Amino acid sequence: MIICSKIYNIRGKLRLWFLPAVLILALSCHPRRNEPEGPKAPGKEEMAELNRYLVQKDREIIRNYIERKGLKMTESPGGLWYYIEDEGSGDFLTDNDRISFNYDCTLLDGTKCYSSQTLGPKEKVLGKSDLEPGLNEGLRLLKRGGRGIFILPPFLAYGFVGDGKKIPPRSIIVYELQVLPQK
Repeated sequence: MIICSKIYNIRGKLRLWFLPAVLILALSCHPRRNEPEGPKAPGKEEMAELNRYLVQKDREIIRNYIERKGLKMTESPGGLWYYIEDEGSGDFLTDNDRISFNYDCTLLDGTKCYSSQTLGPKEKVLGKSDLEPGLNEGLRLLKRGGRGIFILPPFLAYGFVGDGKKIPPRSIIVYELQVLPQK
């Protein structure tokens, strides 16, 4: 009889704990509807709008720089800003032309990033080299011996990431360069 009453007491206690335990388990597995799912990634339209905004802000920054420096620059349809000091002689540069040029590459605040004075002239093949898209476009406005200034907005330079060395992410860069005569 003592054994039976102990078993009965244990069963009674188990019943008291069993129902709340099942309810807690069931509720914890149920998805919560009131909690936000977290931030959603921007869609195509939001990204396009952000890109338009950034391009417009970069144009304003470049125009302000040109005005402060008193430069007479032109904007290409592709967004490159350029001033041709001397177009050079011969034919305009085109794809597959092997060229060498002296250059100074700076940020808009004047910070020097790269220069042929320390690194030597760049030697490239137009259209087949790892040139920034804006510089590739700008060089086609010159002939051998030509000199120019080119301002590359981020989307024509190193974009959102920079070059991982001296050019920070989303930087506008300025190239002052001269194409060397053919050897």
